[in-house]
Amino acid sequence: MSQFFVIHPDNPQQRLISHAVDILKSGGVIAYPTDSAYALGCLMGDKNGVDTIRRIRQIDDKHNLTLVCRDLTDLSTFAKVDNVAFRLIKNNTPGPYTFILQATREVPRRMLHPKRRTIGIRVLGNNIASALLEALGEPMLSTTLILPNQEKPMGDPEEIRDVLEHDLDLVIDGGFCGYEESTIVSLLDDVPELIREGAGDPAPFK
Repeated sequence: MSQFFVIHPDNPQQRLISHAVDILKSGGVIAYPTDSAYALGCLMGDKNGVDTIRRIRQIDDKHNLTLVCRDLTDLSTFAKVDNVAFRLIKNNTPGPYTFILQATREVPRRMLHPKRRTIGIRVLGNNIASALLEALGEPMLSTTLILPNQEKPMGDPEEIRDVLEHDLDLVIDGGFCGYEESTIVSLLDDVPELIREGAGDPAPFK
C-alpha cells in the first residue's frame, strides 16, 4: 500500500521531502510531479526499482530511461557532452526537456540502451522535484508516468494512488502539473535532432 503525501508546489515541506528521500533510499519507487507531467522515480542504482518501473510502464531495456538532475553540475559525471551541447542544455534548463546523450561509465548498465549506451538527462523546473533532488544529493532515475495503451501521462495524484497503490511506495500530490510528456532532443551528433515535441518549446532545436 503506497503512502500519500500532499506537498505544497511552491514551498515544499522539508519534513515530507526528507521522508520521501528516506523512502527512495530504502529502495522505494515513487510517483512525483515534474514540469511536464507526473513521473516515476527511484534511485539510479536500484535494480528492483528499475524493474518495477519497467513493469508498470511495460517497457523493455531498449526504452531510454532518464536521469533527473539537480542542476548541470551532475552532467559531465553521467554524460559525455561537448561545449556546443552544454550551451544548448544550459540555455534551455531547467525546463520540460529530455536530452539524449552518450552515457559515461558512471551510469549503471541496466539503465542504458543495450546497443547505443545512451541516457536521457533532465534538469527539472518543478519545486518539489528540485527539493527532492537537493535532499537526495544525487540524480534520480525517472520516466514519465504513462500507462500501457494510454496516450497521455497520468495527472491526477489520487487516481495514481488508486491505480498503482500496490505497485508504488509513495505518491506525492504536488497539484496539477500537466498532461504532456517532455520534449526530447538528441545531442548525439553535431546537429541537434528533435525526437519528440512535448511540453518544451521545440524552436531552439529546429
